[in-house]
Amino acid sequence: MPKTSADTYSGHDLRRWVAEPPKNRARGAFERDRARVLHSFALRRLAAKTQVVQPGASDFPRTRLTHSLECAQIGRELGQGLGCDPDLVEAACLAHDLGHPPFGHNGETALDAAARSCGGFEGNAQSLRLLTRLEGKVVTADGRSAGLNLTRAALDATLKYPWERGRGPDTHKFNAYADDADVFAWVREGAPQGRVCFEAQVMDWSDDVAYSVHDLEDGLYAGLVRLDALRSPAERSEVCATAAARYCDAGRAELEEVFDGLMAQEFWPASFDGDLRSLAALKNLTSELIGRFCRAAEQATRAVHGSAPLTRYAADLVVPRARLLECALLKAVAAHYVMARTEAREYQAREREVIAELVSAVRLGAPGTLDAPFRADYAAAPDDAAALRVVVDQVASLSDTSALAWHAALA
Repeated sequence: MPKTSADTYSGHDLRRWVAEPPKNRARGAFERDRARVLHSFALRRLAAKTQVVQPGASDFPRTRLTHSLECAQIGRELGQGLGCDPDLVEAACLAHDLGHPPFGHNGETALDAAARSCGGFEGNAQSLRLLTRLEGKVVTADGRSAGLNLTRAALDATLKYPWERGRGPDTHKFNAYADDADVFAWVREGAPQGRVCFEAQVMDWSDDVAYSVHDLEDGLYAGLVRLDALRSPAERSEVCATAAARYCDAGRAELEEVFDGLMAQEFWPASFDGDLRSLAALKNLTSELIGRFCRAAEQATRAVHGSAPLTRYAADLVVPRARLLECALLKAVAAHYVMARTEAREYQAREREVIAELVSAVRLGAPGTLDAPFRADYAAAPDDAAALRVVVDQVASLSDTSALAWHAALA
C-alpha cells in the first residue's frame, strides 16, 4: 500500500483561516493541528465531563477525555490503514467532543432549551465554535480570535453534520450556528454540499466503536450490566427493542439473530466477577470487538475503492451491516442497563435543572458572572440573543464539577 503522506492533500486543504508566519519547527501542518488540539484548554476540561457514568463515581469509568483519547487511537490506526493522514484523523478524533457541555447529552438537551431564543445548542456546533473562536491560541491584528486556527482539512474532518440547523437531512444534529456561518462557509469551500468528508467518516465510526465497546466494559465493571442477564432471551429481546428504536433500522428479529451470533463468539466471556482473570477476559473482549469493527470497515471499504490512499471526497467509508448492527446492540446494552435506571433518570433530571438555573443566574449577573475571556464578547453583543449566546458559551465550557460549584455559588 502506498505510504500515507500529507502530500496527498492540496494547498487548499492545508490552508488556515488566518494566515500565520512560518514556524521554525520541522513539523507538518496536520502534526501542528494535532498538537494544538492535544494542548488545548477545552480538551483538558473533558477530564471532568460525563461519558456515561458520572466522573468521580469510581476510579474506573471513562470520562469524555479518556473516551476522546481512545477514539483518537482507533481513528489514527483505521485512517492510516485507509490512506488518510494519521495526524489529521487523530486531531479530528481528539476534537470531536470538545463542544460537549457539563453532564453530556443530558446537559446538551438542557442547554438547547435554554438557548432557544439564540438558535439553540448542539455539541457538534459548539465544537466548531471552540475550534474557530473560543479557544485562546491565535488572535488577529484587529483583536479577533481565530481559535486554534486549524487547517481547513482538519476542521472539515470534525464535521459529522456539515450544515446549519434545519438545512440538512438530520433535523436535530448540525455543525454550525448562524453566527458562525462565515467560518463554516470557509471550511466547506469547494466541498460537495451536505457530504461528510472521508476523514470525518473515519472519525465518526471510530467514535461509535470506542463508546459502544467501552460503555459495555464500564457497565460490566460497575456491575450494572451482567453477562448472565444477557444470556436470557427475554433480556436480549428488550435490548434489541431499544436498539431498533434508537440506534438502527433493523427489526427485532434481525437484531436477535445478530446478538446471538455475537455472544456465540469465542472471545465473549462466560462470566465476570472482578478478579484478575475476568479483568483480562474483559480487556480481551474490548480488544476483539474493536478489531472486529475496524477490520470489517477497512476490508469492506478497500473492496469497493481499491488500494490507493483514500482522502477527503475520493471515497465513502463502508461498514458491513452486520457490524453496524452489532455496534448498535452494544449501545443499546448501555442505554438499557445504565442510562435507563430509575436513579440515573432522577439525577439526570436534576442535572437539567442545574443547567437551566445556572444559565439564568449567569445571565442575571453578567458580565460580572462571566470568566474574563467571555466578558469582551458579552460587552460587544449587539442584542439580547447574542448576549445569551455568550452566556451559553460560558456555561457549556464548564466541567461537571465546576458547573455544580458555580450553581451552588450563584443559583
